[in-house]
Amino acid sequence: MRIADILRDKGPAVATVTEGTTVTALLADLAAHNIGSMVVIGTGGQERSDSGNVGGGQERSDSGSVTGGEERIVGIVSERDVLRKLHEYGPGLLSRPVADVMSAVVVTCGPEDRIDDLAALMTDNRVRHVPVLVDGRLVGIVSIGDVVKHRMEEMAAQHQQLQAYITQGAS
Repeated sequence: MRIADILRDKGPAVATVTEGTTVTALLADLAAHNIGSMVVIGTGGQERSDSGNVGGGQERSDSGSVTGGEERIVGIVSERDVLRKLHEYGPGLLSRPVADVMSAVVVTCGPEDRIDDLAALMTDNRVRHVPVLVDGRLVGIVSIGDVVKHRMEEMAAQHQQLQAYITQGAS
């Protein structure tokens, strides 16, 4: 199974935030979308190659989606990043920019990558959210929950096939 299979089920929507957005606004967006992380876009950053390529070609629209343009992925930010920085900055963290709490190293994948390889990548890099890129363009995001859900569905289908095989053999 490939990452494209997960994206086909969940869709390509990716919530994004700019690096200058306040942490308060970030938390409001995370709560509003019921998500745990957002891809950070901006004009800074550099092209990176982890599992996939992070390059230009993204821009944040008013809805927070990536539509193409001059901006690039500069990081990723999660609820955990905010919690970890809260001790350092205290309540003042809420008025600070996302750039102060985000992870600048972004692990990525492509739609043709295998789900099992992505699970290993997530485990090895201790990340829960991985942006999906095609030619440097953001086309989706996959969470560890998406990987687990897909794997459970795959196991249920295999179980059903084995039960049918056994039932047919006993007849």
